[in-house]
Amino acid sequence: MGLYDRYLLPLVLGAAMGTKPVRYQRKKVVPRAQGRVLEIGFGAGHNLPFYDAARVSHLWALEPSKEMRARAASRIAQSAIPMEFLDLPSEQIPLDDRQADTVLVTYTLCTIPDVMRALSEMRRVLKDDGRLIFCEHGEAPDENVRKWQRRLTPAWKAIGGGCHLGRKIPALIRDGGFRIDDLQTMYLPGTPRFAGFNYWGEAQKR
Repeated sequence: MGLYDRYLLPLVLGAAMGTKPVRYQRKKVVPRAQGRVLEIGFGAGHNLPFYDAARVSHLWALEPSKEMRARAASRIAQSAIPMEFLDLPSEQIPLDDRQADTVLVTYTLCTIPDVMRALSEMRRVLKDDGRLIFCEHGEAPDENVRKWQRRLTPAWKAIGGGCHLGRKIPALIRDGGFRIDDLQTMYLPGTPRFAGFNYWGEAQKR
């Protein structure tokens, strides 16, 4: 890991993931989580304040970056939810089959190198009646915006921890073995359109 990834990238991601439009999106989806929850890409814990502690009995926080885990310390100290870190990548979730009532993934599918393997792992550890709750940015509906997404993605990946601007989020989730029951979309206000088209909702295992 280079100096940028170790010292600057956590600051860049922390600033990007803490903007007002992104916080508002988190408020929409995180309170839906219940039971034993696995959060993919816990990062600096930006979702933690939005969990309903009365509905969550345990939180597995999957985050392989020790720098990001360190940045989450203050949010963890203010939370009453029992939690433990999982420090492997999402392609290797260290849980047994059918352990989680909820899998939560927010602004993370864009960065996972082998996203289909990761979704397969999420499906494996989710209970048969469990829910995948997601909120992601991805491919825009407008061709002109998609052109910019394709042009900018190589540079964006270099500065954004591998972030792909134009991943086809619903298709990925469906191809990963899920049925999407609730899907909403919009361009986030105050966000560049090439990085601001959001998908959010819920899915179940097929």
